[in-house]
Amino acid sequence: MHIEFRHLRTIRAIHQTGGLARAADQLGMTQSALSHQIKGIEDQAGVELFVRRSKPLRLSAAGMKLLAAAEDILPRMAALEEEFAGLVSGKAGRLHIAIECHACFEWLLPVLEAFRKTWPDVDVDIRPGLAFEALPALRREEVDLVVSSDPEVLPGVEFAPLFDYEPVFLCAAGHPLASKSFVEAEDFRGETLITYPVDRARLDIFSQLLTPAKVEPAAVRQVELTAMILLLVASGRGVAVLPDWVVRQLKGSSDLVTKPVTKGGLTRRLYAAVREEEAGLPYVAHVIRLARQEAVKLQRG
Repeated sequence: MHIEFRHLRTIRAIHQTGGLARAADQLGMTQSALSHQIKGIEDQAGVELFVRRSKPLRLSAAGMKLLAAAEDILPRMAALEEEFAGLVSGKAGRLHIAIECHACFEWLLPVLEAFRKTWPDVDVDIRPGLAFEALPALRREEVDLVVSSDPEVLPGVEFAPLFDYEPVFLCAAGHPLASKSFVEAEDFRGETLITYPVDRARLDIFSQLLTPAKVEPAAVRQVELTAMILLLVASGRGVAVLPDWVVRQLKGSSDLVTKPVTKGGLTRRLYAAVREEEAGLPYVAHVIRLARQEAVKLQRG
């Protein structure tokens, strides 16, 4: 038996209108063509779909089964067509984001809160890009955007600059390093360095300062939460280096002291990595624009 979507629409229309003439008008076809279509469906099915000579025209038991299939399938197909239309127009899609830094949650969540109000049909998710290789996952289409400070030359991947930031040193107010105007690599040699649970190659303090200087801290303590890092540093349990957008929230705190890392300070840049063929999608361009706007707010404190 070969049943088409038009056959399902026909059964539903006749049931809704109670007659061939009204159903034909609803479907935009002649009553003769509709009758011919019904006969073709019944010939294929081998059963009558209507109770003949009934007013209004009623479906038989077999017709009711076909109607149930129509009421199940047609709404799902309509929803699928609408979803595909959204994909074509760029109004719908998927935006699964991988983040290669813990502190990025501090500014990314406000960005996504603004984003969802404009793009309610885009499926948004965040995956911390620390337990897997984020950029290879981007190329495999497992994620759609990677926030990273380490751009690479990768075929099919475009890195859009978001904003610059400064890694800043933190210690307790009573710590010996609190009196210095800036810290250098050697200052970390006898310290407990408190970091996020991230590979050293992804931590600015190691990649930009300690590893090139061949300096090893006395100990490294890994902590998940930014708030806990700040608490431990304020308690004198160690020192830390965090992005300046985190440090700006500490204005007025008497327990913590911040210093530049090196005399001239360190400057890093965050990027949004996306697949080249999707970089022009309206919602991708919008989330990148929102991230840049949020950076301005962060820099103003």
